[in-house]
Amino acid sequence: MSGPLDGFRVLELGSTVAGPYCGRILGDFGAEVIKVEPPEGDPVRNMGAHVNGQSLYAASILRNKSLIVLDLRKAEAREVVRDLAAKCDVLVENFRPGTLERWGLGFDALSRLFPRLVMVRISGFGQTGPYRGRPGYGFLGDAVGGLLHINGYPDRAPVRAAVPVTDMVTATNAALGAVMALLAREKTGKGQCIDAALCETAFGLMEEHVPAYDRLGRIPGRAGSRLPGSTPNSLYPTADGGFIAVAAASDAVFRRLVAVMGQPGLAEEERFATGMARNRNVEALDDIIGQWTRGFPLMELEAALQRSEVPASRVFTMADVFADPHFAERGAIARVADPELGAVAMTAPLPRLSDTPGSIRRAGGRTGRDTVAVLKQVCGYDDERIRTLRDCGAIGAAPD
Repeated sequence: MSGPLDGFRVLELGSTVAGPYCGRILGDFGAEVIKVEPPEGDPVRNMGAHVNGQSLYAASILRNKSLIVLDLRKAEAREVVRDLAAKCDVLVENFRPGTLERWGLGFDALSRLFPRLVMVRISGFGQTGPYRGRPGYGFLGDAVGGLLHINGYPDRAPVRAAVPVTDMVTATNAALGAVMALLAREKTGKGQCIDAALCETAFGLMEEHVPAYDRLGRIPGRAGSRLPGSTPNSLYPTADGGFIAVAAASDAVFRRLVAVMGQPGLAEEERFATGMARNRNVEALDDIIGQWTRGFPLMELEAALQRSEVPASRVFTMADVFADPHFAERGAIARVADPELGAVAMTAPLPRLSDTPGSIRRAGGRTGRDTVAVLKQVCGYDDERIRTLRDCGAIGAAPD
């Protein structure tokens, strides 16, 4: 089954996480993605766990892509980019703003040559503004966007997520922007530029706090595992040293929770009778719930709450996910053949489309695996042109 982006070609100049993740999303849904790496390989190849010197992370995030090597510091390689861009619908990049302009590959230059080209530009702080030239990483975007300030416990330093959330959400927004730009191109015949900034993604996740500061001067602080403004909604300790996540903020669900607790009268108390009242008395209520949960082992507690339709769950580890029948039935874990790594487990394409779902056609592979094939098939280069480019160091290719 072909994906909804079948027939579109994407040139990915991005590196590390945000650019490659954007390209991976587009590739999962059928786009032909040509991934450009420097001679030393994308930095993502040095991240995460390795088997026999091969990056498992790269096998996943570089999947569904043709992998080529270009040394963009060389004018000959930049000319190859122009030839490729002429054959592509979308170009994805996440260099520091101004880098592509210095190479003559900025949006203004390319769109004059190829007016239908859609360019996706991912950066730390955007293509404009006083911070545009700063190096951009998701962690710094979290810091500048305010997201880092609210994560963690009040008496401790802020805590980052253990995965690059902001990079991945920015990449998802950028992929959505690319698809919207392609839809607009059907009407106008023109491409456009998508400017996706990591710090603005982090700030965008602060949606509820923006009008609260504007109207009330309220600066949100760190709240641990609680979700401020939604009570009870937190982690609670159990008798065997575990933790259970409970989300029972609505009045109806709260009544079911206190009934399971054997304390139905709590729902009638003035301090807990409404959502706003519970928010004002969150510490007292969390203490009461925590005292109750400490009296039961985790699995018994989870089962009792779920029987009563109180949203609750133990905290899954990766081992729990792999062993769980729900994830198995939904095919959330894909296993993809790799000639060097064998079968590699990776997350399945998201979101799930009923008629044109995403698919994984091949795992990421060696740096430069497809350089020669792409230059011949897409650009029409002959062996002599490829040999010349290789000899001057503009391109690289994996050995046969």
